[in-house]
Amino acid sequence: MHSHYCLIEQLPGLSQEELNLLKDFGITNTKQLLQKVTSSSPQKLANQLRINLKSVRKWVALADLSRLPSIGYSYCGLLLHSGIISVVQLRETNAARLHQQILRLQVATMQRKDLCPPITLVKQWIYEARIIN
Repeated sequence: MHSHYCLIEQLPGLSQEELNLLKDFGITNTKQLLQKVTSSSPQKLANQLRINLKSVRKWVALADLSRLPSIGYSYCGLLLHSGIISVVQLRETNAARLHQQILRLQVATMQRKDLCPPITLVKQWIYEARIIN
């Protein structure tokens, strides 16, 4: 299975200022962001952009998770808020437990169970995490 990349502005939670910083640095999509961090380090990128490391780590986690077609930019933020920070971690995650975490998060933040993705989709995420190259 091939990785799926999206435009940097499709990642949830980035301010216009942060998007401009990344674009000025030549990063316009998630593939470029992941390559930049792989070739140097999150700390080096944070230093170059003059922003805090926590933001860079969050962007990298979102970019990594969004590589999976069934997650994309639609669910990467939800997964991050549920405690999943990488495709590698997702591979090792129990679907039922993750589904419960997401359900608890949806109820706590929005008082709604109906927004929780179905367990079949959570299982698809884990499956894709295991086969992605």
